[in-house]
Amino acid sequence: MSILSLVVADVALGVAGWALWRTQDREPVYSETQIADAKAGTCSALDVVRRGVSLNTNLQPAGGPEDVTGAQAVAANARVSLYDGGQYLLARLDPATPPELADKVREFADTLMDIGAYATAGVSNQDAEQAERLRTADEANKTLIELCK
Repeated sequence: MSILSLVVADVALGVAGWALWRTQDREPVYSETQIADAKAGTCSALDVVRRGVSLNTNLQPAGGPEDVTGAQAVAANARVSLYDGGQYLLARLDPATPPELADKVREFADTLMDIGAYATAGVSNQDAEQAERLRTADEANKTLIELCK
C-alpha cells in the first residue's frame, strides 16, 4: 500500500510540475472587452493627469509677481502635480492595456516624475537637461493623444 501511495504522489507531483512549467512562459491573453476597458481607463487617467499638470503648471500667484509666498506655493503645486501625476498613471495602468499605449504611458509617467523631482531640487526649466525632459514629455503627450483616439 505504501508503494502505491508513493507512486500516486509521484504522479501528482509530476502533473503539478508539468502544469506549472506550461503556464510560466505564457503571456496572459485578454479579451477584446478587457483590452478596450483597459485602454479607456488608461486614457481617462491620462486626461486627469494632463488637466492637473496643465492647471498647476500655469497658475500665477494670487498676489502677482511680488507675492513670494504665493509663487512658492504655485511652484510646489506644479511639482506635486508632475510627480504625483506620474505615480497616478503607473498605479492606474491595467495589465490589459495595449502594449504600445502602456509603454508610452510608462515613459510619460517616468518623465513627469523626473521633471518634478529635478524641479524640486531647484533645476529650472531653462536648464538644458530639464528643457529636454520637458520636450520629451510634450512629445510623449502628443503620441498619447493619438493613441487614445
